Formats: sequence, C-alpha cells, structure tokens
Amino acid sequence: MSGTHVLILVENLSVPFDRRVWQESRALVDAGYDVTVICPRGAKQDTEPEVTLEGVRILRYPLTPATGGPLGYVREYSAALWHTSRLARRVAREHPIDVVHACNPPDLLFLIALPRKRHGSKFLFDHHDLVPELFLSRFPGRGSVLFSVAKRLERATFRAADAVIATNESYRRVAVERGGVDPEWTAVVRSAPDLSRFVQRQPDPTLRRGKRYLVAYIGVMGPQDGVDYALRALAHLAKRRDDVHAIFMGTGDAFDDMVALSAELGIADRVEFTGRVPDEFVQQCLSTADVCLSPDPKNPLNDVSTMNKVVEYMAMGRPLVSFELAEARVSAGDAALYAPANDEQAFADLVDELLNDPARREQMGKIGRERVERDLSWEVSRQNLLALYAKLTGRPAEG
Repeated sequence: MSGTHVLILVENLSVPFDRRVWQESRALVDAGYDVTVICPRGAKQDTEPEVTLEGVRILRYPLTPATGGPLGYVREYSAALWHTSRLARRVAREHPIDVVHACNPPDLLFLIALPRKRHGSKFLFDHHDLVPELFLSRFPGRGSVLFSVAKRLERATFRAADAVIATNESYRRVAVERGGVDPEWTAVVRSAPDLSRFVQRQPDPTLRRGKRYLVAYIGVMGPQDGVDYALRALAHLAKRRDDVHAIFMGTGDAFDDMVALSAELGIADRVEFTGRVPDEFVQQCLSTADVCLSPDPKNPLNDVSTMNKVVEYMAMGRPLVSFELAEARVSAGDAALYAPANDEQAFADLVDELLNDPARREQMGKIGRERVERDLSWEVSRQNLLALYAKLTGRPAEG
C-alpha cells in the first residue's frame, strides 16, 4: 500500500453482496485510495475469511444473525463488535489508517473509530439506516426503551464523525438537525443503481409460467419489508383475475414465513420465490415484468428511507406500485402509483389498473428510466462521495 488508506466497516451484510458498499469501495480504489473492508461472512457466498477483489482487500468474520427479539441483537452486535475490533487492530498494525468509514446498522462502530482517531484517522459515518426508527418499526410494543438507547448511540456516532454521507435528503436532515453535524461536512450518496448492471433484455415469456402478465419483486425479505402486504394484495387480485404470475427475488429473515403465507392465502401456484439470483436473471425477469412491487409499509423508518428496489425498477424502465411513502414519492415521482398507507386492497387495485393500461405502463417506465439517468444513477452518487473524501483527506476528488 502506498496511498491514502480507507478502512470500511460493515456489519449488516457481506461484501461484495452489499452493493452500496461494494460500489463505494470500487469508486475509492479507482480514485487511487487503498481500501480494506471488514464485514461478516455470507452464508452461501462471500465465505472466504480473506480475499482481494478488484483491488479491494476484504476481511470477513463469522456472525450469526439475530433471532429471538432484542436480546438476539445484543448477542449479534456484541460478537460483531469484538470481531471488527480485533481485525481493525490487525489492519492498523499492518498499515496506518487514514479514514475509518463505518456503515450502520448498528450505531456502535464509532467505538472502533475512536481509538483510530487518537492516532490521526478521520471518521466518516455512512448512514444507511435510521436505527432508532428501525427499532420502533420492528418492536413497536417495546419501542420506548430501545428507541431511547438507539438515539443515544446515534447521537454519539454523529458527534464522533468528521463527515457524514446520507442515502437521501431526509437522512441528511437528520444528521444536521438531530445529530448536530455541520452541513458542510454532509453529502447525499444515494444507494444508486449501476446502469451497467441494469440492462434491458428481450422479454422471456416462459417466466410468466403460462400467464398473460408478470409482476415482480426484488429485495430483502425481512419483517419490515412488506412482502406479506404484497402477498395479501395479490390474494385480493386473484379474486378478480387469474392471468397473473408473480416472481419474488431475494431472501431474508422472513423468507420461509412468506413462502408459507403464500400457501395459506391460496396463491402458492401463482407465486414463485427464487431466493438470491444472479444479475442476468434479475435483468431478464425485470425486462419481462409488466408491473413491479414496492410494498414496504408506512412506518417511522420506511417513510423516510429510499428503497433500492424502487430505483432499480426505474433503471429497468418498469412501472411500479408503492404505498404512499415520502421518500418513495421523492425517488419515483410519476414512475409509480401510490396506494394509501398499508391499504392492501388499494395496492391490488393499482396493480390491476396498470395491468389493464399498457400505454400508461410504457410511459411510466420511460419516465423512471430518464429520471435515473439524469439524477439517480451511481455516477451522480460517485461524484458526491469522492468530493467529500477530497475535502476530508486533501486529495483530488478523482485521485
């Protein structure tokens, strides 16, 4: 190593499976930074304890995801903090660290950054999730204590940070207004699609499994992601039409529950769960889909979060249906139709409406793709990321 050394800390996903972190890592390497990533190992991919990919050195540790409510998170985060601290000390012994770039959740990684700051490192906080709102959304009955603890940890993270990157303007306002961060040291770096990965292909009629129409979902399947809302909406839709097949791409904590729910709702023969799939299948499926689904329910977290799938659908020129969420409307605009918050029947009605209107689907898809190319692509986010790094390190923005 000979350049400015950036240590990126991730707990939520493995790398390069975490697309946002991987895009940031590659952008920094391309700009001349040396990049080391510490993250958990994946269950079926990203399993090597140490690997260098496209110039990015990745160190991975074993981690069991949380189960059993709040105590499960205590166990998970404690283990992650111990492993991350151990590996960060190893990295620091091998090569001085100029920037610690910590991605949440959890809002605990500032504890790894503080010792490095005493040795001259800068601390950049990559704000992926509003953790206080995340706990309120996942544990509403027990939210008060968790929310209080989470807010204190969030505040400590903001205070320790020399700079903050946010996924959207709502998160940037939180950093400035709730976290007290100087606006000059914040930047919006959206989780934006790399348009080289989202390439339209010829539709594959076999994906419709003999039906006339295909609807599609791509993304995580956790308790807060609303796949259950989508399935119940499809059950409503099935009462009026039998010409629709649905493909759900992705996995998560709720995957098995969602497969079981589709059977319980009597639509298992109309719904296909693929698990994780390669980029080629994503491109083929979204190119074939007539309508895409973004069923995240309205709650304190989702309302101000940008959903990756929304922008990915738009990048593929697909119309989508979403619940009425503030940031969904900011991102998608006229590329989506919006059902009243958490109203599954209304969601089904809008899917039905779009299936019956091919001209409108085409126009909405065109609007979405143009908006991504103009404002929401990774190239725009990349420039914002490198500009903030240039201020933080004194290096030129493009290396």
